[in-house]
Amino acid sequence: MRIFRHYDDVPAALRGAVVAIGNFDGVHRGHRALIAEAKVQAEARRSPLAVLSFEPHPQEFFRPSPESFRLTPLRAKARLLADLGVDALFALNFDAEMARRTPQDFVLNVLVHGLGISGAVVGHDFEFGQRRAGNLATLSYMGEMEGFTVTAFDTVTASGDEKISSTLIRRMLKEARPEEAARLLGHPWAVEARVEHGDARGRTMGFPTANMHLGHCLAPAFGVYAVRVNILEGDRAVSRHDGVANFGIRPMYQVPVPLMETHLFDFDGDLYGKYLSVELIQYIRPEAKFADLDALIAQIRSDAAKAREILAKTA
Repeated sequence: MRIFRHYDDVPAALRGAVVAIGNFDGVHRGHRALIAEAKVQAEARRSPLAVLSFEPHPQEFFRPSPESFRLTPLRAKARLLADLGVDALFALNFDAEMARRTPQDFVLNVLVHGLGISGAVVGHDFEFGQRRAGNLATLSYMGEMEGFTVTAFDTVTASGDEKISSTLIRRMLKEARPEEAARLLGHPWAVEARVEHGDARGRTMGFPTANMHLGHCLAPAFGVYAVRVNILEGDRAVSRHDGVANFGIRPMYQVPVPLMETHLFDFDGDLYGKYLSVELIQYIRPEAKFADLDALIAQIRSDAAKAREILAKTA
């Protein structure tokens, strides 16, 4: 999959694409269904399949906050989209200029003259352009005028009338319910970051950890998790390992910024500087402060045993 941060000078081979348009934060089951519809149309037309999204997320531009809400920063999102067979990701810069674009300007200059799309697939509640003045009716009318199709995709539900949404998934992760988040995502939610040097306390206790700051990513509930870890090289995983992780401020040895500390089972190697994708499989317990080092080590052993038990039962 090719990634573009612009919409002009698009290669000829990618013009005429069927484009799924949206933020796709999390690339959850609803997003996947919408992209699958775009893929069906692209294959029928023998056209490329593309996704159009924005970086930063428009909400980050309009309502900046020190705490990130993003389920999938660009790197993680791109890999998930590539796994769905997307040919190109147009991650367009969302800035003041983009925010000022009228719906008509966005359609004509970005979709028609820039990307040269043959079709657009969007959610039924799609809104776009300055002050969200454009909607599905606007896009459909301009599609008729400019020669591209528009498909509105219905909301996907998980069970009954439960709507699958990024907002609901974020809440589940904040409430220490990663299994439920994974059910709506269609895949385990993961923290992805580079391994940094730490204070080596885990190694002295017999449980060396890979330390990662989340950066531009949602902070889940503090506590201990059973995890699966992918070691990444470029855009692919080169190995996969079971493990146990603590996310938080370490009550006994407080850190100023929450830290993900992951112990990989039966692993002996140097992870410094590597990118890891740490999938949260199940929550084990909240963070706690212990009476002494021996009590902490005993609890870590118990957590590791519990994580092994959980992961042995989890595909």
